[in-house]
Amino acid sequence: MPTILGSNQYGKAENRVVKITRDGDTHHIKDLNVSVALSGDLDDVHLTGSNANCLPTDTTKNTCFAFAKEVGIESAEQYGIELARHFVDSQPSIHRARIRIEEYSWERIAGSDAGSNFIGADEVKHSFVRKGQETRLVQVTYQNGTFEVLSGLKDLTVMNTTNSEFWGYIKDKYTTLKEDYDRILATSLSTWWRHNWTGEEGQRTPQWNKSYDQAKKHILQAFVETYSLSLQQTLFQMGSRVINNRTEIDEIRFSAPNKHHFRQDLSPFGLENEAKDGAVYWAADRPYGLIEATILRDGADQRIPLDMTNL
Repeated sequence: MPTILGSNQYGKAENRVVKITRDGDTHHIKDLNVSVALSGDLDDVHLTGSNANCLPTDTTKNTCFAFAKEVGIESAEQYGIELARHFVDSQPSIHRARIRIEEYSWERIAGSDAGSNFIGADEVKHSFVRKGQETRLVQVTYQNGTFEVLSGLKDLTVMNTTNSEFWGYIKDKYTTLKEDYDRILATSLSTWWRHNWTGEEGQRTPQWNKSYDQAKKHILQAFVETYSLSLQQTLFQMGSRVINNRTEIDEIRFSAPNKHHFRQDLSPFGLENEAKDGAVYWAADRPYGLIEATILRDGADQRIPLDMTNL
C-alpha cells in the first residue's frame, strides 16, 4: 500500500542555557532549558534523504547560546520570540518555529553576619540557592508572521487545611468514599495561559515578567480565598481571577492532580481523629483524581491543546 508523509518537525531539545549578567558586583542568573522544533518545506529530507532544506540541529543549539549573549534574556518569553522569529525569517525552508522553555529560578543567599573572617561577606551578591517552588514555562510559536505566546508553570504545590468540602456526589454500589465537610484540599498545579499579543504592528507588548508574577499571584489568591466545594470550582475561580485581572490573557488551562489526604482511622487505638481537633492524615500519592479545565475570556477561542498540561 502507498504511504505518504504526515506532519513532521525537528530541532534540538533541552539546551541548558545559563546566562549570568553582571551589574557591578551584583550578579543575576537566567537558567533555561530550551527546546527548538522547526517545520516547513522538509519533504525531501524524509523522502529522498536530501538535506538541502535542513538547518542542522547543531546549528539550532548554537543559536540558542549565541542569542543568549547577543540578544540577552530579559524574559523567557522575549528570548523565545527572538529565537522563533530568527529561525523562520532567516531560513526560506522553515515556515514554523516552536520554542519551549523551562525556567529555573534562583534566589540570592544572604551574606554572613558582621564579624565574619571573609572580607566583604556581608555584601556578597554573587551567591545563589535554587528555588524549589515551581518551574516557569514558556512556549512561543511563530508562523506566517504571527506569534502565539503561552506562559505557565508546573509543580506549584498548594494546600488548604480547611475551608474545603466534598459531598452530594453520585453514589452507586461501588461508592465507598464518605462525604467530608472539613477536608484538606491539596494539588500540584500545572497550567498554561495564552496571551492575546500576536506581534501585529501597533500592539503593545506585555511586560512578560510582570505578567507572569501577577498571573501567579491571582492564582494563589483565588486558591486562598475560595471556600471550595470541589477542586473543579477552585480551578474555575483561579482561572477567572486571572482572566478578569490580566487583560493580556485570554485563556488559561489547568491540570490539577488531587493530592488526597485521608483522615487515618485511629479508632482501633481508642483515639478520635476529627478535623476540628487537628487530625492525622494519610497522604496518598496514587491513585489520584486528575482535574483539568480551560477558562476563557468570553468570545475568545480555545487554542491551548488539551494535552499541553500533561507535558
